[in-house]
Amino acid sequence: VQLQAFGGGLVQAGGSLRLSCVYSGSDFGGSGVGWFRQAPGKDYEFVAFRDWTGRSTFYADSVEGRFTITRDNAKRTVYLQMNRLEPEDTAVYYCAVRTGTSYYSRKNEYAFWGQGTQVTVSS
Repeated sequence: VQLQAFGGGLVQAGGSLRLSCVYSGSDFGGSGVGWFRQAPGKDYEFVAFRDWTGRSTFYADSVEGRFTITRDNAKRTVYLQMNRLEPEDTAVYYCAVRTGTSYYSRKNEYAFWGQGTQVTVSS
């Protein structure tokens, strides 16, 4: 299983970015893909999760209503559309495949991780 995240960049507050997470491999298993972020000097923070079926999506309170997680099966890509960005959203964003069965928001539920993409929001 391999994941590659890209699409980060520098944007002004109020702007938008779309992150992409391309996954490859023949045996994924797990229950879906999540996005996490890590700001400088801070711990990893859960952002969003979408299961493989698309029936369940969850968001952190801090991004609810601004971010949307979607998936394109044909392109083997999970997207994180980020709107109305705020300086507090500045972080390195990571996508990961969830293999655990407990809480979707816990980092240790995810066994496979992409390399991260930097998002910087200027005020």
